[in-house]
Amino acid sequence: MVEAKTSSVLAAAHPLVDGRTSGAALVRAYRGERPELRPVWFMRQAGRSLPEYRRVREGRGMLETCVTPELVAEITLQPVRRHGVDAAILYSDIVVPLRLAGVDVDIVPGVGPVLAAPVRSRADVDQLPPLDPGALAPITDAVALTVAELGSTPLIGFAGAPFTLASYLVEGRPSRDYVHTRALMRDDPATWHALLGRVATISGTFLRAQVLAGASAVQLFDSWAGALTPTEYVELVQRHSAATFAAVSDLPVPRVHFGTRTRPLLTSMHAAGATVMGVDTETPLDEASAILGGSVPLQGNIDPDLLGSPWPMLREHARDVLRRGLTAPGHVVNLGHGVPPDTDPDVLTRLVELVHEEG
Repeated sequence: MVEAKTSSVLAAAHPLVDGRTSGAALVRAYRGERPELRPVWFMRQAGRSLPEYRRVREGRGMLETCVTPELVAEITLQPVRRHGVDAAILYSDIVVPLRLAGVDVDIVPGVGPVLAAPVRSRADVDQLPPLDPGALAPITDAVALTVAELGSTPLIGFAGAPFTLASYLVEGRPSRDYVHTRALMRDDPATWHALLGRVATISGTFLRAQVLAGASAVQLFDSWAGALTPTEYVELVQRHSAATFAAVSDLPVPRVHFGTRTRPLLTSMHAAGATVMGVDTETPLDEASAILGGSVPLQGNIDPDLLGSPWPMLREHARDVLRRGLTAPGHVVNLGHGVPPDTDPDVLTRLVELVHEEG
């Protein structure tokens, strides 16, 4: 577990140091405690389903928005104001650090991240630019603006894990079968490790900048890790996720690791340096806790597909998640994946109220 301590590396005005968030329910649950209030937040809560988000984004591209500090702060704060969630997560995208490093990538509506030139050879890897910390000013400014408004509500920083980011680089766009990624892993492991090493450094730099600017926790998303076997993960990925977490391991912040379809990988993902494991919908929390030896705080895992179901069905499912969450030393309620864009915002607000009343 993450110890309840501060660090001389963090500024005196950091929320964990000056006391604003050190006693927050989210931080305490991440540390393996049982606060009076069961904390709850939702992945992809910043944006997507909120009409106020769509108004802010009107006429603006995704990546343009992600590097405009005032817009990032406003969008990050919107779900806190509307739903009363117990944490904000920085509005961004996992390819933002690649873009800030100088990689030619854009987010195409209806498609997702698309690269001008996929990375498939050692020469391509060697040409990847490093992330200059000076290029992160839009992100650190956004964090500072957001934290100033959040008060005692913690901000979670995040980044994409090396496997998922590298897969985007290799495939050139979202993929269902990862043909080029698997070919590189199989046929040229030296180049594969060189690529993940570069990406791990970029992601670690991105995470550390967010913490130093005021984030009280971090989450590493390995959205595509479920495509790997346990052996593939350990031999080809784990060390690079560990390097990403190592970039913030000297800082007193909880470190959450999340991926989808990752039940067979839970112990290996935790061993990469996480202090909290996010659990997707496919694995009940009590089973995830047993797999992890009953000693790891958990986050999850309300089924986002049920957000459109009749309220009694969603309510009973949420209560079941709350019960199963009691098997872990600490539990933060979340979804098993992100908020679907067609979700009724009032349902999320009602869900937060339920968790606070019964959790």
